Amino acid sequence: MKVLFVGPTLPDAARCAPGLDIRPPAIQGDLYRAVRDGAAVIGLVDGGFEYTAPVWHKEILYALSEGVAVLGAASMGALRAAECRAFGMVGIGTIAQAYADGTLVDDADVAQLHAPAELGWASLTEPLVNIVATLQQPHLPAGFTPDLCDRIEAAARQLHFKERTWAAIADRVDLPDTGLRTRLERDLKASACNRKREDALLLVAAMTAHAGERSPDRPAWVFQETTLWRDLLDRENAKLLMF
Repeated sequence: MKVLFVGPTLPDAARCAPGLDIRPPAIQGDLYRAVRDGAAVIGLVDGGFEYTAPVWHKEILYALSEGVAVLGAASMGALRAAECRAFGMVGIGTIAQAYADGTLVDDADVAQLHAPAELGWASLTEPLVNIVATLQQPHLPAGFTPDLCDRIEAAARQLHFKERTWAAIADRVDLPDTGLRTRLERDLKASACNRKREDALLLVAAMTAHAGERSPDRPAWVFQETTLWRDLLDRENAKLLMF
């Protein structure tokens, strides 16, 4: 079984990832449950945070210790892949590599507001990694000079991730009149590069190519069942008894 945790980064995952067990953005306990359910490979793209306990590094180590391949990309998956790469988690794509080599360090660079699953995970703000990727494209409209791109990026960085919309960014760029700001917003939207989606699709391809069996080999390190880990197991077992 191949389990993919994804939401706003790839809202059409059901179409783009046939054959994968698609589950919503991961929170604490979800990866453990995927291993318990029999997953041989787990792909982590999106994960909950801020209002819920995020997916725990210990769950990733547990999965790896059980021979499960764990891949991460684009969003929460890229962060966890960089943090757990020494233990065998594999980062996929440009964003994961940037966190691994230290080019990216702030977890807010991949964060964005989005609608719930019931509304198709629609994006409400733009993640900084997509904004930067947009400005680095070689074939932007002629008016996008290096100086203007630098000012757009600076404006985006000044905004909290919950406020990063193309309109808010354009409003913060010093331009002579409202008409130019409206045109800038329109051109940014038309030229937008969705780097997170690109990386998520690379992860889907890697999962699809995986044999779908757990590795018989075990890592050189030993998984430690700490008190906090046993607490999680107790909570999960209690949930099972409720149903």
